[in-house]
Amino acid sequence: MPNLPSNAKVVIVGGGIVGCSVAYHLAKRGVTDVVLIERKQLTSGTTWHAAGLVGQLRATQNLTRLAQYTTNLFATLEEETGQATGFQQRGSVAIAPNEERFEELKRGASMARVFGLPVNIITPADVKDLIPLARVDDLVGAVHLPGDGVVNPIDVTQALAKGARAAGVKIFENTKVDRIVVENGRAVGVIAEGEMIRADAVVNCAGMWARELGDSVGATVPLHAAEHFYIVTEAVEGISPTMPVLRDQDGCGYFKEDAGKLLVGWFEPVAKPWGMKGISEEFSFTSLPEDFEHIAPLVENATHRMPLLAQTGIRLFFNGPESFTPDDRYLLGEQPEVPGLFVAAGFNSIGIQSSGGAGKVLADWIVDGRPPMDLWDVDVRRVMPFQRNRNYLHDRTIESLGLLYAMHWPFRQPETARGVRRSALHDRLAAKGACFGEVAGWERTNWFAPAGKKAEYEYTYGRQNWFEYTAAECKATREAVAMFDQSSFGKFVLEGADAEQIINNVSANDMSVPVGKLVYTQWLNERGGIEADLTVTREAADRYLVVTAAATQVRDFQWLKNHIPAGARATLTDVTSGSAVLSIMGPNSRALLQSLTSTDMSNEAFPFGTSQIIDLGYARVRASRVTFVGELGWELYIATEYATGVFDSIVAVGKKFGLKHAGYHALNSMRTEKGYRHWSHDISPDDSPIEAGLSFTVAWNKAGGFIGRDALLKQKETGVKKRLVQVALKDANKLLYHNEPIWRNNEIVGHIASGMFGHHLGKSLGMGYVENHHGLADKEFITSGTYEIEVAGERVAADVQLEPFYDPKSLRIKA
Repeated sequence: MPNLPSNAKVVIVGGGIVGCSVAYHLAKRGVTDVVLIERKQLTSGTTWHAAGLVGQLRATQNLTRLAQYTTNLFATLEEETGQATGFQQRGSVAIAPNEERFEELKRGASMARVFGLPVNIITPADVKDLIPLARVDDLVGAVHLPGDGVVNPIDVTQALAKGARAAGVKIFENTKVDRIVVENGRAVGVIAEGEMIRADAVVNCAGMWARELGDSVGATVPLHAAEHFYIVTEAVEGISPTMPVLRDQDGCGYFKEDAGKLLVGWFEPVAKPWGMKGISEEFSFTSLPEDFEHIAPLVENATHRMPLLAQTGIRLFFNGPESFTPDDRYLLGEQPEVPGLFVAAGFNSIGIQSSGGAGKVLADWIVDGRPPMDLWDVDVRRVMPFQRNRNYLHDRTIESLGLLYAMHWPFRQPETARGVRRSALHDRLAAKGACFGEVAGWERTNWFAPAGKKAEYEYTYGRQNWFEYTAAECKATREAVAMFDQSSFGKFVLEGADAEQIINNVSANDMSVPVGKLVYTQWLNERGGIEADLTVTREAADRYLVVTAAATQVRDFQWLKNHIPAGARATLTDVTSGSAVLSIMGPNSRALLQSLTSTDMSNEAFPFGTSQIIDLGYARVRASRVTFVGELGWELYIATEYATGVFDSIVAVGKKFGLKHAGYHALNSMRTEKGYRHWSHDISPDDSPIEAGLSFTVAWNKAGGFIGRDALLKQKETGVKKRLVQVALKDANKLLYHNEPIWRNNEIVGHIASGMFGHHLGKSLGMGYVENHHGLADKEFITSGTYEIEVAGERVAADVQLEPFYDPKSLRIKA
């Protein structure tokens, strides 16, 4: 029986590389009263059989920063601890056998430059020089990242554990955690081997078992194990011990030198979920049965790329499970359902290269009570409660494993586990030709196919098959009227005698407004960063309706809930499912709605930024005059059971007003023309309203102040070093998506946060932050530069300005 302590500051469950990294980094922050508990031996779940690849380029700037941190940590850990890690910076080469893959790789190379990563766009001949054993005659190009590396996963985990132990962290192996203890809704410790260990925080680093551990206390940890295959050959004559890792994503495989042999691993397009009936407690350093039939096509691909495989024997055929999440991004942070319970799990085969950075920022989160930077891409608050459903996870995992090496097409939609959340209008929209995308499980119309055309994506990096259809939807919105189904909005009701005081404290704008007033606002953190971007409508003296994006439903609800003081006279209710939302937008929207209601819809009776209950069809509907496309329009909030009737009433009269159905691609095009920000792309916890050009939403002098006010006032006084700008390419044939470098006077000063083609303007548009590395980002700095945007390695001239390109004085929305 281990001699377990009865108390600790932090208890970590799981002794893989991530659990050991969290322990190590807590100790670095001075928190050494830490207990790490591993049911078997360190690394025995997934870590021990990982391939040990250490890549640095990730999908976003902050995730790349974390991967870079991991690389730097591995480079110094052996010297610090005396424990070998096997770390070598051999570099990596990703190859392209076709132009579309080369476009993706070149866009990634441009992104790497933004993040400060050394990167080279190279020729097939260069690939041959770097990896002489590879076949290159069918390639069109490649990208070389010289800073990437390899490491021995077991050794580096032991180094992290040794560093943690040296600082005083207690690590117990062959010790089982029976359960997490929750009191009054908060995690307060664990029961291990029948003994209680009380703790201020519990960290779920249980890998493949993390979902079940979370489930046991009502926490959502959506991950599922899948079989994962690699082979190791006999010794290969002439293989270089410093051979870069070769990634052949079209062949679904990677190649790594391994002690004079060749290791070949795969991410197949149709994967094999595993562990549907639970994973045995005894599973430890265990491999799964061989399934050569499953990977035979992948072996054929690998032999094409590395012809030596045809003459070289296989020493090891390995099949080991790893866990994958529905969106291929790991799960990090404090569980919204169970305060005090943190999670770091679901690493989608990139746990080794993510471990250092993930461990560091989670340790900071635990110690400081907040994440140190914008971690939205991996924040566990992005997941929805339904994603605990095992059938859903099983079916999505079939696809998600292969997505690591699939083409990362712009606007690509998942193909599995669809149809989870549908608006009441779904079938009517489908009958009109809707092509649905998925966000937070919602089926949402992205575009409408004309009669006789298939409502299916044809992906490319250029103009996709829906481009002209969306142009027509934008034209109708700008010139007549369009209807958007936005039922997926997250909707909360805050009510009670203290509602005004609570919402005013959280919101940067002033919420002490008359009943029927709608307010656009941000919720800020203490640093002045934007935690949420939403609208709040005062429905009554003691009742507010909060409306936010579908993707941030859980996060924003939790943020507001956490800021309701103990004993306050207020309740917060998620009413998302209670109402459908139809947005009627365009210059003819007033005339259309006026034909259906007795309410006076004139500008004088129904000004912009107000909300009223009106009769529409046979229903009573909340109509809010607001827009995300930059036109006259209303959002209609309709109790779900009345939604189809209201929809039919609008469609019945729509023809004479030029009504057209429109989707989210059109909405995104028009909001980009108008310069409307999108949270998680254009604004984040790392950006302030001043930097984002949203100072007009800040009620600087309202009574009682607001969270983040002091930080904003300081920023206002000193000035800012970065500003959000509007970008238009001078070549309309080049398309912006995100992360393209912004060059000013031959220097990279930022990157595109979001991009979309502006159909009304006929230009490729984007938004992004421009930073002055030598002073303040004032108007003079912004307007005096000569700008280019780097698209797939090519610089394209651009116009850059602070104000929107479309209707900068907002005359149309107030008409």
